[in-house]
Amino acid sequence: MAPSAKWARSVAEAELRRPLPRRYAHSEGVARRATELAGIVEDDAELLVSAAVLHDVGYAPQLAVTGFHPLDGARFLRDTHGADARLVRLVANHTFALLEAEERGLREVLKVEFPSPEKRSLVDALVYCDMTTTPDGDRTTAEARVSEILSRYEADSVVGRFIRRAAPEIFAAVERVEAALASQPR
Repeated sequence: MAPSAKWARSVAEAELRRPLPRRYAHSEGVARRATELAGIVEDDAELLVSAAVLHDVGYAPQLAVTGFHPLDGARFLRDTHGADARLVRLVANHTFALLEAEERGLREVLKVEFPSPEKRSLVDALVYCDMTTTPDGDRTTAEARVSEILSRYEADSVVGRFIRRAAPEIFAAVERVEAALASQPR
């Protein structure tokens, strides 16, 4: 059974709103994007919204064990909340996290503990939502979002290396979602 978006929002609010208000605003914006994709994800709409609002929960200071937010967030959701396995896997693997895990020496840990979700379209949808939302929760383009991320990190930092490697995959995922949206009946 898909997790409730209401439950997911309450967890995100409890963990992010006070310590990281900007991260919380971003997560809320990502969830708003997710609601716009109901027509292309169909029965997985609630799951997508839940993953969208929780995708960055691992940034919460009290949850940051490894310092790699997809892994920390997924472990928290699994271990503390017994969350749905599909939700946990989406959070763990959002926005090509496996590439960043490789940069951090955590690729095998992530891959074994949280295998990639089976539905590529759902993974693409979460990438789209994350990468078309600014840190403040506003709408943006994937190109502008990647540029914004690169402006915050040194080129040779873990995130700098990761985002440069992931950018072509991010843009391709966003293009697939935009094509699916364009093919929806109006």
